[in-house]
Amino acid sequence: MKRTLLILAFISCAASAFAQTPAQRDTIAVTGFGRTTVAPDRVTFNVAVQTVGQTVDEAVNENNAKIKEVIAALKKAGATDRDLRTSNFTIYPQQDYQQGKLPRILGYNVSNNITVTRPNPAEASKLLQAAINAGVNQSSGLMFEVSDPARGRDAGLKAAFDDAKSKATLLAQAAGRTLGPAISIGEGGNVGSPPPRPYGAVMAAKAEVSEVPVESGSQENTYTVSVVFEMR
Repeated sequence: MKRTLLILAFISCAASAFAQTPAQRDTIAVTGFGRTTVAPDRVTFNVAVQTVGQTVDEAVNENNAKIKEVIAALKKAGATDRDLRTSNFTIYPQQDYQQGKLPRILGYNVSNNITVTRPNPAEASKLLQAAINAGVNQSSGLMFEVSDPARGRDAGLKAAFDDAKSKATLLAQAAGRTLGPAISIGEGGNVGSPPPRPYGAVMAAKAEVSEVPVESGSQENTYTVSVVFEMR
């Protein structure tokens, strides 16, 4: 009798577990893409003063005097202490190499690099002009950037989901089915457009130069989501 009761209890539990197991659902997995365009709100560039002297002291002293003038000119044009950062300082000898002889030092080359970062891209032309007029003879790395990577994210993700849903609806209809709710959503991340190519070196003339023409353009970001929908 007890054995019969145990068997019946086991069958009852198994039937209950089977009843609670959800039926296998038909699904469709798609990937959607969304794009947003945002305007840069920050500009960064590098300027440098390179000097040459017969001795280290001569080259360094001349460089120090010129870079101070450049920093003062940048601040007068609107840059603050927070916007300016010394990014490199080098001293290396200029040597004459002759076969069979030890290198002979002809002089010393000194370079001081300043990285300028401003939250207003429209000031790039004015700042570059001020630096060049003050004695800069090297410039590179002009970049326009978006400081907040989350700008445009909400709209981009929504557009990516809408794109995924549109694809899934089309495929479901093609299969003679109806699209159901989203079962799972995964974000593929934000892929920004390649940054603008940095400008090459800018050599300053002795006379004042006209304002450097620059354009900040815009940045396009692409968002990706992977969505699994139920099909009915």
